Amino acid sequence: MAHISENGVKTICAICDKYANEKTPLMMILSDIQNEYGYIPLDVQEIVSQKTGISVAEIYGVVTFYSFFSLKPKGKYVIGCCLGTACYVKGAQQIIDKFSEIIGIAPGETSEDGLFTLDALRCIGACGIAPAVTINGKVYPKLTVDQVAPIVEEYRALGGADL
Repeated sequence: MAHISENGVKTICAICDKYANEKTPLMMILSDIQNEYGYIPLDVQEIVSQKTGISVAEIYGVVTFYSFFSLKPKGKYVIGCCLGTACYVKGAQQIIDKFSEIIGIAPGETSEDGLFTLDALRCIGACGIAPAVTINGKVYPKLTVDQVAPIVEEYRALGGADL
């Protein structure tokens, strides 16, 4: 817990206290922490465990099971490439490979500059506009490999990460 600030600990405790009267508060607590900080490292899970009485093992299991939660900080721009059946059949693997090549990271990783995180998603429910990619919630429909580089450059031009 050495690298969590005193204010950070207070915020995490306040989030836990907010759901103290809930029968099953863990998902709500973790969701609020993820929204506040962008990730849920082990140190934070230990604080949640102390505040709630839920074991660190159970908390860790939830954090690692649900793809919404992350153990590591994500980039300023989270690129989600759908690899569901419809997207895959229409070339999604080549698209994620191109993002990976241009940014220099594999799926599940964040660029060293903190600008990009590349995620492989199983299905985003956009089968009619496959292959689809999302960047911070913005959907790019019927994407082609040729469109990847200009999209990456557009986001690079917007500026660096707030680190």
